[in-house]
Amino acid sequence: MKASSDQPSIPFSRLGRGIQPPVIVDLMARALANPELLSLAAGFTDNAVLPRELVGRFAAELTNSGLEDEPLQYGQNQGRARLRELTCERIATHPGERLAAFDPAQLFITNGSQQALYLAIQAICDPGDIVLVEEPSYFVCLEMLKGLGLRPIGIPCDDAGAILPGALDCLLRTLDENGERERVKAIYLVSYFCNPSSRSLELDEKVAVAEALLANGYAIPVIEDAAYRELYFEAPHPVPSIMSLDAFASFPKLYLGTYTKSFATGLKVGYGYCSHAAWLGKILGIKGHQDFGTAHFNQSIIERVLDEGLYADHLATIQQHYAHKAVVMHTGLLAGGLLDAGWRWEQPKGGLIFWLRGPDGADLRMDSAFCQRCIEHGVLYVPGDLCFSSGKPWHCARLATGALPERRLREAAERFAEVARRL
Repeated sequence: MKASSDQPSIPFSRLGRGIQPPVIVDLMARALANPELLSLAAGFTDNAVLPRELVGRFAAELTNSGLEDEPLQYGQNQGRARLRELTCERIATHPGERLAAFDPAQLFITNGSQQALYLAIQAICDPGDIVLVEEPSYFVCLEMLKGLGLRPIGIPCDDAGAILPGALDCLLRTLDENGERERVKAIYLVSYFCNPSSRSLELDEKVAVAEALLANGYAIPVIEDAAYRELYFEAPHPVPSIMSLDAFASFPKLYLGTYTKSFATGLKVGYGYCSHAAWLGKILGIKGHQDFGTAHFNQSIIERVLDEGLYADHLATIQQHYAHKAVVMHTGLLAGGLLDAGWRWEQPKGGLIFWLRGPDGADLRMDSAFCQRCIEHGVLYVPGDLCFSSGKPWHCARLATGALPERRLREAAERFAEVARRL
């Protein structure tokens, strides 16, 4: 039904006034609506490696009558007990993790890891509060924070995205001097094949973050987003999560993971692991008000895949697939002459993202002439300013390699490079 212009106005809440449609929704809609517009923007996975056979097989089995645990019925608010157990075991397989550090009673299943992040932030933050983030950081998270009336403040990083411990220490002291200590409610880290920088946090970086926080008396909740952790190309990143690092022992901690990127995005099953009982209780309370449980059937499918030992083989297949696509993108950008035109990037070791830095002074924002020329040439990207809490700098771009088939990915790289050379 079309809204009428003479409808009475509604006095929206502070939250309602602050919420705007996320940029990612617009980017996804453009990609789906116009097949001739090659999208390097929305972080879709590749249809070619979706687990159709596995999902079809277990969907058929799970719809048979007579199952003691009815997957088409409501489930638990916290998630299926067996899936939580298997997920803890899965996390513990990563380098440096300790199985004893993960208790299924502290893990909860969500509609993608994005919901877990939203619930966690909603439980601890009020409008006007501060969340510390990397620079650059996941732009959907930044939009969410601003929509909730919060202030994301960038942790100082170098050009490659590496955290500068000394500068973080100065930032914390400045916040304290400005009387804003009580407003700082959390720190958000994207530790593995970061969206957007594609780099992973090194051990000394993580430890330095913990030391700087403790040295300045900021024992605040630490949120670690590991959505891309399993999408490594040759080897997993060797650094353990905050859950297994002694440096973070005294902090309230939340580890976020997902089966959307690594298995099937359409099932929308993610999870959070929370070390703090009271925080976890609040998260589950809010989730109960929202949906009282992530889709039970979707959870059941992933649980069966894990229980049957089929997940690792699927993962190995998609790791090789996305590694090849990263080579395609890297080769396409080189062939397009971007290095000679003053562009810089690091070839990623995992994930679905390339982070490009254009010539100094370039303007790649959404309403820039460069962005409009890209759209006219049939290619879409994420402007990098969206990935910074301050909205600057303007000369970066995020390109996603996940969705397009190889031939179209080459074409998209060519289209982007053609516009970029003229910059």
